[in-house]
Amino acid sequence: MDAAFTTEQSEIRRTLHTALSRGVPPGPPGPDGHATGPGYDAGLWARLAEGLGLPGLALDEAYGGVGCGTVELALACEEVGRALVPLPLFATAGLAAPLITALGSERQRATLLPAVARGALTATLAVPGGGLATALALTGDNADGAWAGGGRAGGVQARPDGEGGWLLYGEAAQVLDGHSAGLLLVAAHAGGFARGRTLLFLVRADTARGLRRTRWTALDETRPQARVELRDARAELLGDDPHADVAAALAATGRTAAALLAAEAAGAAEAALDRTVAYVKEREQFGRAIGSFQAVKHRLADLYVRVQSARSAAYYAAWDPGAGGLALAQCLEALRILTGEAIQLHGGIGFTWEHEAHLYFKRAASDELLFGPVHRLRARAAETAGLFVPTAGTRKAVGV
Repeated sequence: MDAAFTTEQSEIRRTLHTALSRGVPPGPPGPDGHATGPGYDAGLWARLAEGLGLPGLALDEAYGGVGCGTVELALACEEVGRALVPLPLFATAGLAAPLITALGSERQRATLLPAVARGALTATLAVPGGGLATALALTGDNADGAWAGGGRAGGVQARPDGEGGWLLYGEAAQVLDGHSAGLLLVAAHAGGFARGRTLLFLVRADTARGLRRTRWTALDETRPQARVELRDARAELLGDDPHADVAAALAATGRTAAALLAAEAAGAAEAALDRTVAYVKEREQFGRAIGSFQAVKHRLADLYVRVQSARSAAYYAAWDPGAGGLALAQCLEALRILTGEAIQLHGGIGFTWEHEAHLYFKRAASDELLFGPVHRLRARAAETAGLFVPTAGTRKAVGV
């Protein structure tokens, strides 16, 4: 494996860094909490889509994409995390687009993916309850489909409408960009209790009746969430095969999504450290900059090591998404520790609305709630790697 970035990859990072350098939210949300808006700058999203092809970085050129891969998309996510700019990039390019590519019919791919690539269509994955991490197999096995709502009630239920389509009934909470996405990929339970299975359905927000979306007041305002209610909303099955292995596709998407989130967290951690270093160089106490005190230097040195270790893990996961879960655990832990220390080193201003340090702290807490916690990510990675499965020799030694 060649760990060096290519000229094209470095240019993607540089261009996006320049475009987002002035995009950090300056403080608290307005009086309405952005509750009536999309939660991101639609003009910026359009410019990034047209100029850089951001939503289509990892999409095949046959569908209007750039034809790059996970590494390039991870570098883009790192810069988005560094600037902490609200964008529907992760939900659209990290969750929805890979599932459409993996499970969608050729007609669906040809219709939806070009619109995604040019930024005209944003999309997201809607999972019942708070089971996004489980659905993506990040914190547990997703094969049984219990997270989608089993039996005759609970979660989101799907039934044929008698005209070749489907009707969905239920609700999903904590849907990333769910209030603004033009396309929802809804995980629903179909087939009743005895022959039930989990399938993915396409719901177009502009045409679906019985669809209600409400933006929530989230801990992290830079990653908007919504509650999606479906009351016999018309939907289309994703793909042609009603017996497709949806759990396997979700798990594969989860591995790549974990790598992208790890890169986001690493970028946010580095930005928080850079801002903290700049602050301690300027803030004076007892007639000298507080950064000149040895105790502060030691704390910053420890944080620097954490950031570099997190970046290394994130980059490795970008090359090998199989390591995404473990990398995400390391990067989320680094971000949580670093943002807490950053607030401490900023002193009284660190937790006020007037400073962006609290925004990075909220991103760390929110991401761990959505995709973790860290110890469960690590436990799942160990389970997947078979670390806790006794070998034949071990069983014989203990008399099993």
